[in-house]
Amino acid sequence: MDEFDSLPHTRLLRASSLYRTAPVGYADQPDFINAAVLLETGLSPDALMGELLAMETRHGRVRHVRNGPRTLDLDLLLYDDLILDDDPALIVPHPRLHLRSFVLAPLVEIEPECVLPRHGRAASILERMTDRDEVRRIDFPGLDDGLQVLRRLGQGLMPRAYA
Repeated sequence: MDEFDSLPHTRLLRASSLYRTAPVGYADQPDFINAAVLLETGLSPDALMGELLAMETRHGRVRHVRNGPRTLDLDLLLYDDLILDDDPALIVPHPRLHLRSFVLAPLVEIEPECVLPRHGRAASILERMTDRDEVRRIDFPGLDDGLQVLRRLGQGLMPRAYA
């Protein structure tokens, strides 16, 4: 999480809980862990996307198979109410955002009144999705919010459970 704060002219404001979902597209891989963060940035959408891609690379992301296994996958979902669709390399809002409950659930958690340009309220869209129950929040006892969880993960520290 400190990597988001270390981006130039960028501040991490909020992070969602972590959510577990079955993989999409290429099923022969482990479940995905999804989250959303809210950033305040002075970077342009292109520059921010470049920083996100560099972060993926630092974490070992290699693109071999479309929708295949990955160490990290960062997408620029929204940039205020801006609409960019003239360059296929960067489309904002993300072109499949309104179709993916695994993205909408963490997004609605950190921004309940979020409105997707061209599609409406994210919470309303999520309510209508038939697969929303397949997006399972991962609870970490003793940690109240997503920022705490993600910072502890980044430090290699997690609560211990005994059974």
